Amino acid sequence: MIKSIVQKYGLVLLGVLVGGIAGFIYYSTIGCSSGTCAITSKPVNSTVYFAIMGGLLASLVRPKQNG
Repeated sequence: MIKSIVQKYGLVLLGVLVGGIAGFIYYSTIGCSSGTCAITSKPVNSTVYFAIMGGLLASLVRPKQNG
C-alpha cells in the first residue's frame, strides 16, 4: 500500500521535501529580521509555505505515460 502511494505521489512528495528544506534555508539565510513578514518571520511558516509551493510545482510535472 505504501509502495503504491510512493509510486503515485513520489514526485509530489519529493517536491514537498525539497521545498521544505529550501524554505528553512531561506529563513535561516535571508529571513525577516524585523518580525513583520508573515511568511519569513518564523521558521515553521517559511518551511510549510515553501513545502506547499514545492508540492504544487512538482505536481505540474507529469511523467510520460505509455499507452
